[in-house]
Amino acid sequence: MTRVQDVYPANRVSLREVGLRDGLQMVKTFPSTAAKQRWMREEHAAGVRHFEVGSFLPASTFPQFADVRDMVRTVLALPGAHGISLALNERGVDEALASGVAEVASVVSATEEHSQANARRSRDQAVANVKRLCELRDASSHKPIVNAAISMALGCSITGPVDPNEVVKLVEKCLEAGVDFVAVADTVGYAGPKQVEELTKAVVKLSGSKPVCVHLHDTRGMGIANASAALDAGARILDGSLGGLGGCPFAPGATGNIVFEDLVFLCESKGFDTRIDIEKLVAVRSILRSEMPGEPLYGGLARAGLPGRTIARKSIAAI
Repeated sequence: MTRVQDVYPANRVSLREVGLRDGLQMVKTFPSTAAKQRWMREEHAAGVRHFEVGSFLPASTFPQFADVRDMVRTVLALPGAHGISLALNERGVDEALASGVAEVASVVSATEEHSQANARRSRDQAVANVKRLCELRDASSHKPIVNAAISMALGCSITGPVDPNEVVKLVEKCLEAGVDFVAVADTVGYAGPKQVEELTKAVVKLSGSKPVCVHLHDTRGMGIANASAALDAGARILDGSLGGLGGCPFAPGATGNIVFEDLVFLCESKGFDTRIDIEKLVAVRSILRSEMPGEPLYGGLARAGLPGRTIARKSIAAI
């Protein structure tokens, strides 16, 4: 068994909490470091083991991630926990590797237009950055896992529909560069289940023994349906954020990532043992309500509770 298979076993689903990074990317206010650490520790107590802890981006522009090194140290101290950080450029890659984080994520845009708008670089330059990251990983002492996410993989808010063959080509280039696995990202919630299933199947086939991650947003209410399609197509790593926090500057009106709690419930309903206590997980939302009272939180489980465990407040006629 390789280190990647140890962290992401092929015979089970791994659910990653990305709220601490993607969920906080565009919020107007954000939790204190102590509150973020409590968020992570309480989710860990609920059974969550995979956390995207922040980005190595300029603190002057993204103050919500100025404490990313503290968050890396926090996740390293939690038994069995696995931390992931995002690094988008050479400086970020160097800092991520120096932090000792267990996994470094990079991004390659599916369209040239989004790549230039989001990162001011071409897709080829983004792939070259991924290759450099893999080379530095191989030369490092702790050799973190490296993943590359193909953003806008299922539709781009700038150019519209994306040719899945273009995405497959980029996946192939990232695998050739040496990544441990790829992630398919519906960054702006563009697609429906059919498109998600078809693209995921193609990427799973190309990846062979390497796992495949699917990262979804709920912009048009398709998030959970798309997650189900991704599972049916063979993806075994899925991202979500507590309360559905998140957003994208290229998706006006986006509601954020798929709700982590609802994603856990989906997986359990499909027969996957997530080892996550949903009720304990939902309770962690109190930290977000306290720290970010102006941010909307989403989720069916938080509203209705688990089946058979809700208390009826009034009689409702059956329909």
